Amino acid sequence: MHTRLYRNGVLEKEGFPVEEVSDHVADPENVVWFDLCAPSPEQLAVISEELGLHELAIEDVLSDHERPKVDVYDHHLFITVYGLCLEGGRIHPVEVDVFVTKNALVTVRESDRFDLGGVLRRWDSASRMAGHGVTFLLHGLLDHVVDQHFDLVQELDGQVEAMEESLFAQSVRDGRALQQSMYLLRKDTTKLRRVTFPMREVIGTLLRRDEDLVADPAMKPYYEDVYDHVLRVTEWVESIRDMLANVRETRLSQQGFRLNEIMKRVTSWAAIIAVPTAITGFYGQNVPYPGSGTPLGFWMSTVLVALASAGLYGVFKKKDWL
Repeated sequence: MHTRLYRNGVLEKEGFPVEEVSDHVADPENVVWFDLCAPSPEQLAVISEELGLHELAIEDVLSDHERPKVDVYDHHLFITVYGLCLEGGRIHPVEVDVFVTKNALVTVRESDRFDLGGVLRRWDSASRMAGHGVTFLLHGLLDHVVDQHFDLVQELDGQVEAMEESLFAQSVRDGRALQQSMYLLRKDTTKLRRVTFPMREVIGTLLRRDEDLVADPAMKPYYEDVYDHVLRVTEWVESIRDMLANVRETRLSQQGFRLNEIMKRVTSWAAIIAVPTAITGFYGQNVPYPGSGTPLGFWMSTVLVALASAGLYGVFKKKDWL
């Protein structure tokens, strides 16, 4: 259980029981943050009663695969975002739900795969801004989430570039491995796009002037910086999708070219084989023909087979058909 208490911009207490939250929140000079990891419905019901959270927001927490969003209620905000972790070379989104009240921030993590250490370090490194209260804490959380997205986009971009460079170095034997890597990268990019694109709407809603959700003017430039990072991530994801499409098209072109080369060679050998077959078939007729029943006929057919085959081979080799 992670808990923190700020008073007048100073961290006064952390690691206290959740049962004390209602007492601390009652003082408007206090700002409280606490975290729940995979909580039970009973735990959420207790928190909802203490902070006056809307039942629809609680229902969204208990539902799986919610879209990143911001819901505005009378006394609080409900935000859904996704952190990302890389395990076994694959991307795994982790849902993080956030309740924002006037002087409390509650994070609800789907699992412990979303590490809060980075968020805490971000808060501590910018402790001089803690006087901005919940707005400061929310910014640190969102900034950490978006930076995770940025790092993983950069990782995917490096993988796609490496795939592009090795595309023409792949042997036929490695074609299946290349195809599998391309498929996994496309799946990871789709996951990333699904959780990063709605972040534009999330940060944009927080910055919208008519909503005035980020009430502290001093914090607005920081949220705008996060929004700029979100735009860069989404543009980068689209660029990666285009690169993967180009890799796929190039691979299909390579396969078509390879098939044409194979068919050209097979056809050339078939033509070479057809000439001896025609000659030996002619000399195998059951009717009289020049050289029938004499050694001359055998040697004539043999010489014709050899000359015709060698001539066709030479012509096809010169035209690079073999």
